[in-house]
Amino acid sequence: MRRFRPAAAGRGDVMPRGGKASPLAPDKVSYVTVTADAAGQRLDNFLLRLARGVPKSHIYRVVRSGEVRVNKARATVDQRLAEGDELRVPPMRITAVSAAPPPARGEVPPVLFEDDHLLVVDKPAGLAAHGGSGVSHGLIEQVRAARSHQPFLELAHRLDRETSGILLLAKSRKALVALHAMLREGRVEKRYLALVKGDWLNDRQHVKLPLTKYVTREGERRVVVDEEGGQASHTVFNLQARLRAEVGAFSLLEAELKTGRTHQIRVHLAHLGYPIVGDDKYGDFEINKRAARGEFGARLPRMFLHATRTRLAHPVTGETLDLQAPLPRDCNDFIKALAHAATV
Repeated sequence: MRRFRPAAAGRGDVMPRGGKASPLAPDKVSYVTVTADAAGQRLDNFLLRLARGVPKSHIYRVVRSGEVRVNKARATVDQRLAEGDELRVPPMRITAVSAAPPPARGEVPPVLFEDDHLLVVDKPAGLAAHGGSGVSHGLIEQVRAARSHQPFLELAHRLDRETSGILLLAKSRKALVALHAMLREGRVEKRYLALVKGDWLNDRQHVKLPLTKYVTREGERRVVVDEEGGQASHTVFNLQARLRAEVGAFSLLEAELKTGRTHQIRVHLAHLGYPIVGDDKYGDFEINKRAARGEFGARLPRMFLHATRTRLAHPVTGETLDLQAPLPRDCNDFIKALAHAATV
């Protein structure tokens, strides 16, 4: 088994990735054949790459309305494509993608592990995993710009923008398909560190609360506990430290994901009355303001949620990988300040 921690971040030559003309026509139906390098992709992701600049909501609408066909049959947005599949795509007007400036030079997170099939990085908080929803460029665009020679580079999964830590990228289609299967089947062990407001009671606690996604009137994605119609969701929390002082009680928890639902850790903790410090969607907004201002001894202008450890079999070689990313400095400083306050 190999264990990996961050190496020094390197700087690659940054060149904008050469853009290819879209095969989709703006004024007539297009027919596209799926090649080997796209086999295994979801239909929505495949279309989003073909039709860069087309809103995701439009992609979903034309698929659900039946305007997109796979081998002459209706399809679903999450349908997996196979080599040789023929897609019928309605007219789509592609927005020019050159309007956004290229990613800044050298902004590549520390690399935790890399070989011919896999790239693992330590994503900082505040950086989106990918562009979209008002973000022109994310981590994947930055890495692609720094490695313009790399023919294939895709996210295997995602982290919330304000979550830091381990993020897996595939450098080959074979690795990507294998990683997606491993993630679906729960064969990737992912652990996070979260600091919550409140005095956590149990050393180890299983939380099984079903979750449902919805969209607010402002178009913001949210998740709520839904005992009747939600998807089964399971998180195991292990208490790491209790921090009690005049400023109040906080608890440092390790969260072990048994399922991988959107915002799962954040919603499970908030529902139980232990919001993550700095969580701007489900957290305690007054605590967040005080933490950002430094009222607890150190400033924390972010959410305290960090993907600290991932264990998995290498998607191609089968070798056991134990990947670790230590807490970022701002989180460490905040913990130290609370610990100091607890002893004064």
